[in-house]
Amino acid sequence: MGDDRAVKSTRRSLALAGILTGIAGLVTSQATVWIVQARNGPVEAVAALVRDYTPDDLAHWLIERVGHADKPLLLSGTAAILLALCAWAGVEARTRPLLPDLLYFVLAALGLGAVLRLDDSTVGSSFAVMVGLVTWIVVHRVLTAPLVADGEPSLSDEARRTFLRRVGGTAAAVAAAGVVGGFSSRSRRRVEQARDLLRLPVHRGAVPAGAGVGVSGVASWRTSNDRFYLIDTAFSKPTITPSEWRLRIHGMVERELNLTYNDLVDRMLPPDRGGRGKLLEDWITLCCVSNEVGGDLIGNAFWSGVKISDVLAEAGVKPGANAVLQTSDDGWTCGTPLEALTGDRNAMLALAMNGKPLPIEHGFPVRMVVPGLYGFVSATKWLVDLEVTTFDEVDAYWTQRGWAEKGPVLAQSRIDVPREGAKTATGRVSIGGSAWAQHLGIREVEYQLDGGAWQRARLGAAPDTDTWVQWAGDIDVDEGRHTLVVRATDKSGYTQTSVRTDVIPSGATGWHTIEFESR
Repeated sequence: MGDDRAVKSTRRSLALAGILTGIAGLVTSQATVWIVQARNGPVEAVAALVRDYTPDDLAHWLIERVGHADKPLLLSGTAAILLALCAWAGVEARTRPLLPDLLYFVLAALGLGAVLRLDDSTVGSSFAVMVGLVTWIVVHRVLTAPLVADGEPSLSDEARRTFLRRVGGTAAAVAAAGVVGGFSSRSRRRVEQARDLLRLPVHRGAVPAGAGVGVSGVASWRTSNDRFYLIDTAFSKPTITPSEWRLRIHGMVERELNLTYNDLVDRMLPPDRGGRGKLLEDWITLCCVSNEVGGDLIGNAFWSGVKISDVLAEAGVKPGANAVLQTSDDGWTCGTPLEALTGDRNAMLALAMNGKPLPIEHGFPVRMVVPGLYGFVSATKWLVDLEVTTFDEVDAYWTQRGWAEKGPVLAQSRIDVPREGAKTATGRVSIGGSAWAQHLGIREVEYQLDGGAWQRARLGAAPDTDTWVQWAGDIDVDEGRHTLVVRATDKSGYTQTSVRTDVIPSGATGWHTIEFESR
């Protein structure tokens, strides 16, 4: 009986040793990433590998349910699986002493392969994988040596005390490595400091009079920077100072351009300040193609920057081109119809959002903003490269995964008040929401209660066709459950279809419908 307890106790200690070994490797690897200022660590790279090979239907199902938490969950899940494997290897080390080393080499190979497949991989990222591997091997030997001798559990009190001392020492060393790495991780702080020092010639933008409809609970007409939706594929947000940023414009052009951040600021400055007076500012609503009917992956902001058509005119677009391949600093790509960047839209290289330099999460220093197109074909953050080309030559990130080649925004409308499942008083009830059809504009919004006649809603003001509009109405309800439906008609005369379709490949369709109860 005593031997059984000793074996179980040793197995628990070995599992703890395995977990601590796994943590030590992860921490030292990530600290190395910070110290050498590599872009991606191995855990991020493996998580990106899992993301890229997850079936689209499953990935979309997960995003629907966890929203912005998809990347943290994927990162934490990847780390949890790794630690579970390390715990198992620790326990098995008692009878199979070579197994842990084999596991560590396999994990390191997976991490190295995941890092090398990324477009922005560096020698530093690969070095971080090697540091993690060495840490795993060394820490495993240090922690397990007191517990196992010749394949048998070591039962002495001295062995237990030695093990606990080594656990404490390892934990302290891991914490120290994390602290050192954290102090060395100055990249984001450096960029944030540079961003805070900028004084751009931009404005916050005044919300147009009458834009609101006066119904409490309807989404704010202006979306603040901290509430603007976030959708991208970057696990680690690129950190680029304005002095480091460059934009290359090449391909089917007469003259290749290489622009700096100051080049764009010079275009934005008024002539009396030595600039070219080409500042473009506009209210533009952006929305994600993954936005479900009634969803919240949409926001409206006042954007400031330089009109991209002017820049492309400087480069001189050659005949035959019909697309622009945009590339982010993190390697993400999208193909944008050339006509959307050279026509009458206020498509811009945006430097500011609601009167402030772009937040890092929203693409600082420079991103693309194109009204009327979904973000997956237009809204590149951390933009560094524009290749003028043809769609025959474009193989962009999302089109590789079955999404549409071109992504015009579809007219949509949403009920904000009352919410799904809300309880209201009987009698007269105020309702409201938002509708959008960027670059076309909303002509009218209608709502229907309990299958009755369609009623025209009151519309708020909008400065142009590139923003959403708020709508409102009043309904009379008796006690009981009710169904409310909304639909919008854009200025081309198109009225939303009632047919529900999935977001893949080119955006969801259907009427937003909610149920509520009055009593």
